[in-house]
Amino acid sequence: MIAAQAALETKMLLRNGEQLLLTVVIPTLLLVLFSSVDVVDTGAGKAVDFLTPGILALAVMSTAFTGQAIATGFERRYGVLKRLASSPLPRWGLMTAKTASVLVTEILQVVLLTVIAFALGWSPHGNPLAVLLLLVLGTAAFSGLGLLMAGTLKAEATLAAANLVFLLLLVGGGVIVPLDKFPSGAEHVLDLLPISALSDGLRSVLQHGADTPWGDLGVLAVWAVVGLAAAGKFFRWE
Repeated sequence: MIAAQAALETKMLLRNGEQLLLTVVIPTLLLVLFSSVDVVDTGAGKAVDFLTPGILALAVMSTAFTGQAIATGFERRYGVLKRLASSPLPRWGLMTAKTASVLVTEILQVVLLTVIAFALGWSPHGNPLAVLLLLVLGTAAFSGLGLLMAGTLKAEATLAAANLVFLLLLVGGGVIVPLDKFPSGAEHVLDLLPISALSDGLRSVLQHGADTPWGDLGVLAVWAVVGLAAAGKFFRWE
């Protein structure tokens, strides 16, 4: 039942034009545009080496947080979650299916963005296991926050808030603009955001060849625990 629901969730996600734009088209366009045009000062080295880790982090956020929050919020509004909760599929099974759908979509995103980045001249380094751990913890952190938003706010408020957060974190999360371009006080605060920790951690490994960015992993782990715990406690099914 979980596998069937996960397959359905994935098909619905990939057939949704707006979510497809958010999760696939926007990250791809940003990667190609800012790697090809010298608009932002990304420091020494090729722009694509700086941008690709940040765009991968953005892809995770767009799927696990923004896309999942909006879709789940409207499912809750229209009573879909309530009906599914009364089906033979248990509630934890539904959440597991949604998580599996997010992971499948992220795999497709990562493969697509990696192929494009290599075509643009990307030269990654570092430990693949550290990259995988960062992506998993980032997914858990953003999923918890997305479900918390979808399960507590009205659907329209979730739509507005999720898109606003996406735009704000795109600009201030170290995805395209390096955090050292911000004032020092703001930089220290932005470092604690999940998107900053994920993009910085991926950049440390893939661009600079670091082994395991424990600090960034710690930030993501805290966000994951807090977000998932809060979602589990405050999520309303109707």
